[in-house]
Amino acid sequence: MLILIHGALGSAAQMAPLADHLRSTREIHVVELEGHGDTPTAHDAFAIDHFTDQIRRFLNQHGIERAAFFGYSMGGYVALRLAAETPNVVSSVATLGTKLAWSPEVAARETSRLDPITIRATVPKFADALERRHTGAGGWETVLSRTAALMTELGRQPIVDASVISRITQPVRLMVGDRDNVVTIDETASAARGLSSGELCVLPATPHPFEQVKIPLLATVLIDFFDRTRASA
Repeated sequence: MLILIHGALGSAAQMAPLADHLRSTREIHVVELEGHGDTPTAHDAFAIDHFTDQIRRFLNQHGIERAAFFGYSMGGYVALRLAAETPNVVSSVATLGTKLAWSPEVAARETSRLDPITIRATVPKFADALERRHTGAGGWETVLSRTAALMTELGRQPIVDASVISRITQPVRLMVGDRDNVVTIDETASAARGLSSGELCVLPATPHPFEQVKIPLLATVLIDFFDRTRASA
């Protein structure tokens, strides 16, 4: 059983190409985080712990006692938080492009990229894609605003810090692209060293946007990791 979690500004559709590559190897579930895509939320702001609560509810509703997780970017952050807080439901975790070195300065830099007026003016195709993607979440501008608030809070108080990472005992593979301009190899390697059963994987010719990731390569790397950790469990 493998559960896929999309990244910030993403939706379940973001994970569909990867899910298609993996379904022949295992049972796949894709979770759309509340407030994204066409999944509404009753909450005014996003929060990582709210998303982890949603994952727990999803597991209960589907009768899933334990699963492996892959999370892209923010989805990886959610999966790691879940692994630390509810280890009995998480067998292993793989992440890609998950930022684990947060500070007020980092948050300010990342939120500066989330101004809807600037996005509409400079990358209108991206704005159009976000508008089509987030149909049930109060509009794409609302998603950007809530994501910015989440990042600001992480900059003020990261909830997956070194102490949390040190509590994760499940096998974890932290992946980062060698061309990622959001997440560095050094910060990912540092987090991997803090895990009791962690490893670093650098994907070649891979930038941060998931839409530019080579899905066959990612699928192969994930199958290798999850097959090995399942065999050793």
